[in-house]
Amino acid sequence: MFVNGQAMSGGSLNDALDGARFLGAALTAPRYRFYSVRDEFPGLHPVAEGGAAVPGEVYEMPYAMLRDQLLPREPAELELGVIELADGHGSLSMRMRAWALGQPGVTDISEAGGWLAYLAAAGRRTAK
Repeated sequence: MFVNGQAMSGGSLNDALDGARFLGAALTAPRYRFYSVRDEFPGLHPVAEGGAAVPGEVYEMPYAMLRDQLLPREPAELELGVIELADGHGSLSMRMRAWALGQPGVTDISEAGGWLAYLAAAGRRTAK
């Protein structure tokens, strides 16, 4: 599972990955735009052109952990999908639902260097 927001190390959802095996930092392929939703959490959305590579972390976990610990805590604006990593491998990840892109408080942060860099630039360690 590729995570790029509050489930990363030190984030408010990282405890949902207790028991998962951390495989390391990773980048997505440059096929996504990256959004902040009300400065509470980020979301990836695939694009045909103009995409950016987004940093995150990859974890190995059983499907029961994904189903019972992580997914119930994800916001409605996100859905489980498959993304492409920079090395060409695929991974499960949360992605922005298309309907959420036009909602108030959604800002494109693709050039910010990832969620943690975006929060640091805004002067916060974690989201609200």
